[in-house]
Amino acid sequence: METIGFIGTGHLGYPIAENLLKAGYHLKIYNRTREKAQPLAQLGAALVNSPEETATKGGIVLSLVADDKAVEAIATDALVQALGAGGIHVSMSTISPDTSRALAAHHRQLGVEYVTAPVFARPEAAAAKAGSAVISGQPAAKDRISPVLQAGFAKNIFDLGEDPGSANVLKLMGNFMIGGAIELMAEAFALGEKNNVDPRVAYEMLTSTLFSGPIFRNYGNMILERKFRGNPSFNAALGLKDVDLVLQTARRSYTPMPLANLVQSRLTSILAKNIHDADWTALANGAREDAGLNV
Repeated sequence: METIGFIGTGHLGYPIAENLLKAGYHLKIYNRTREKAQPLAQLGAALVNSPEETATKGGIVLSLVADDKAVEAIATDALVQALGAGGIHVSMSTISPDTSRALAAHHRQLGVEYVTAPVFARPEAAAAKAGSAVISGQPAAKDRISPVLQAGFAKNIFDLGEDPGSANVLKLMGNFMIGGAIELMAEAFALGEKNNVDPRVAYEMLTSTLFSGPIFRNYGNMILERKFRGNPSFNAALGLKDVDLVLQTARRSYTPMPLANLVQSRLTSILAKNIHDADWTALANGAREDAGLNV
């Protein structure tokens, strides 16, 4: 099968790379901390020493890194030239739509297509290939990379057209709605607790009837159990980065988003207390503190 380049094997990238190896793809992997990718070598991956070494002429490189600066740091002329004519760089990171548009234009100048394909999945969902991808870019490139995304993590793929920034906007919309749902549940559960409602019964009733989606079931359980700290798969700093991008995009399009401002404040409070091992679900603590429940 085809050799794929893969850049970034963090909490989310690792299970995607593992799935691709199990599906029979050959991977050339670069991770800034080489040791974290080492177990993938035992499954047959080749570990390389730079982003450009992941590329093959006319091939595909997937990248999944933390933020805009990290994408810009790996999407150098060296990487794009190593891909060459007919090559495709698939950016699965959650970044600014403006950054994606600029990168796409630069790639195209060198004959390489840039497809935006951010991941909707926590690591356990990606491992089970139960996630969703939203993709934007040139049609032929999207057709070529879709089977790779399906083998890596995506049960569903949603096509946003040719504007490379569109998929990033939808990813930001989704993450904002998750953050808003966490705040919504935190406030509702605080109201119940202050009024002697059994939180487990409230959770089961609400998330099995009116609010039965996976976000309410999964994040609601984390809030109920207060599973906020330890080894987060999506930490508060990344959550804040995403909400900052939401508000940046909102400002540029004159879109008022007061709930996003509240979620941003909640996440900022977590980091202001130097709580660096918090999942972004810990923003729910803000509603509890406001209600006097953490005193």
